[in-house]
Amino acid sequence: MTDIERFEVNVAQAELDDLAERLTRVRWTDPAPGDGYGVGLDDVQDLVRYWRDRYDRRAWEARLNRYPQYTTVIDGQPIHFLHVRSPEHGALPLILTHGWPGSVVEFLDIIEPLTNPAAHGGDPADAFHIVIPSLPGFGFSGRTVEADWGTSRTAKAWAALMARLGYDRYGAGGSDAGSLVSPELARIDADHVAGVHVAQIYSFPSGDPAEFEGMSADDMAALQKLQWFMDTKFSFNQLHSQQPQTLAHALADSPVGLLGWNLQLMDPGAMGDGRLDADFILTNVAIYWFTNTGGSSIRFYYENAHAPRVPAKPSDRDGHKIVQWHLYDAPGGHYAAHLQPEVVTDDIRGFYRQLR
Repeated sequence: MTDIERFEVNVAQAELDDLAERLTRVRWTDPAPGDGYGVGLDDVQDLVRYWRDRYDRRAWEARLNRYPQYTTVIDGQPIHFLHVRSPEHGALPLILTHGWPGSVVEFLDIIEPLTNPAAHGGDPADAFHIVIPSLPGFGFSGRTVEADWGTSRTAKAWAALMARLGYDRYGAGGSDAGSLVSPELARIDADHVAGVHVAQIYSFPSGDPAEFEGMSADDMAALQKLQWFMDTKFSFNQLHSQQPQTLAHALADSPVGLLGWNLQLMDPGAMGDGRLDADFILTNVAIYWFTNTGGSSIRFYYENAHAPRVPAKPSDRDGHKIVQWHLYDAPGGHYAAHLQPEVVTDDIRGFYRQLR
């Protein structure tokens, strides 16, 4: 089946009413006796009050529905995606991939400047046709029912999607999971991928002391931040990789539990990111809630952890050419496209300018 069907976000009023009712009868946990125990009770309570009393779900539906959305079935799995074509002749197709606990909402702020740069102070020659899929098992792509929907199978699905859309040459990018899927997509579809632009490069030291010789103070500070994250924040990855189904029951039953769990990587202390606004946080969480994909989304980690082992080589060590490497003072991290849309837009434009 290769049909592509139009899609529109339209949550039934009965589901909105059910959520509102659940948010009025929360059984709260007790506050932790100090810092360092995880996502705080006050943070969750503030967001729940906002979600219950002021968050405008219909306004966010309307914002998503401003852009053409579609679904298609690839390898037996429904795939949801935004597909926004540029008015510029010769625009370069670009597929952008989000991560966990995000969604296609991550990229809404850069769609228009990328597709229509002339209207946003840019050069029409830098235009893109934008494709933004929901990862299999995430959001509007719906729950996965088969195993193996990790990085490799997703990359193969993205190659099939771009071919189905008629794109013979395209770029790939994203953050978090997108920083895994996009390089893999380039490896398996090298004849069609012009280049890969990611917000993170997953390249870890081997432990050989020689690797640290001559390392700058800034690089050492970055490694120390990574070590801090591994020591204090990495438990979610361990659980997702080992027993995602154990947690899935709670994520499916409690919107507040889902919010608390997902908030650990939306909290500014998690990654040193800038502070995310409540609407962005709740829109992402609401997508997981209404599609009941909290449990299936975290299986992405399990599938990657249990995928057949192949020699893992970072892209800068296996012959891939790094043509651009920029560091910015502006906080962004996981959600740079939302927090710093101008910076990300300019960086993407500059990267692909040399590859068109």
